[in-house]
Amino acid sequence: MSLSKKIDPLLKVNNDTGFGTNADNYGGRFINRDGTFNLRKEGKSFLERYSIYHHMLTLPRWRFAAVIIGFFLLANLLFASIYLLVGINQLAGVIATTPWGKFKEAYFFSTETFTTVGYGRVNPVGDGANLVAAVEAMLGFLSFAIATGLMYGRFSRPHAFLLFSDNALVSPYKDGGALMFRFAPYKDNHALTDVQIRVNIGLKVQVDGNDEYRYYDLGLERSKVESLPMNWTVVHPLDDKSPLQGFCWEDMQAADVEIYVLIRGFDDVYSNFVQRRTSYTYDEIKFNRKFVPMYRESKDGKTTILELQKLNEFVEARANIIQGVVTNATLLAPQATPSTEITGMGPSSTKK
Repeated sequence: MSLSKKIDPLLKVNNDTGFGTNADNYGGRFINRDGTFNLRKEGKSFLERYSIYHHMLTLPRWRFAAVIIGFFLLANLLFASIYLLVGINQLAGVIATTPWGKFKEAYFFSTETFTTVGYGRVNPVGDGANLVAAVEAMLGFLSFAIATGLMYGRFSRPHAFLLFSDNALVSPYKDGGALMFRFAPYKDNHALTDVQIRVNIGLKVQVDGNDEYRYYDLGLERSKVESLPMNWTVVHPLDDKSPLQGFCWEDMQAADVEIYVLIRGFDDVYSNFVQRRTSYTYDEIKFNRKFVPMYRESKDGKTTILELQKLNEFVEARANIIQGVVTNATLLAPQATPSTEITGMGPSSTKK
């Protein structure tokens, strides 16, 4: 199913998004909600494409700790087995007589060698055991250097601690309506300054019989703030300067709408700039809704409380504020100046 929609030809197309216009070769959304690109690369082996450094930096803390502990245990298990294969008689000071006892002595000797503690009761006396101990000591030094670097990288890596609303809303705004979403910093003491935001939209259209994507910058009520200690509701007025003017939800679905968000600001804790991406697809946009306030005055009246649990809460807008089709809650924005006709194509079966 296709539909016919008019978009002002004077609106400036943004060709610098980094995304192509060929509508036939894209699957799903362009940007995932977590800010990563929805892309899988082929043509090179997994090992050539895989970045273990990035993987270790982005692992959850509990998994990172599990990897470090697991590597330590398994490395010493390996070297303890090698000591037993070389011969337990090449380790002087072993007092255990049972196989299990000898294995424990070899294992704990391995941990002492790996960490360069070297308590001294058990020590290598044979050439084979000395060679294994030398290799293990070198690997221990290198392993701890790598682990220290990874931990420092994880702690020092700038990160934008921002939460985004699950949905973008078409809400009342002045005499018409606007597309809105909001976000907020959730870490104490990580308030951002000199915050700038850029919002683009991708539309799947048909031009001269060919399907292609077009991208537009969305004009915002405010595109920067000096500081961001609380939440920020981003507002894009649906006026004659908006490519979404007059769109209902079905129009957005047919045009395979996706909103791209890029935020950049200075974090005083890191003394560095941080940035965050996200996106909203047409099925994450709700019509005739408005966000509820998410901050309040404290009981003693001496401070402001930011209620992060309300970030995604919204209510239905009053019918006499937004006039639209009842079934789709379609917002009727002011009519545009004369425009050219662009036919939006319905989303492919692989979309969303």
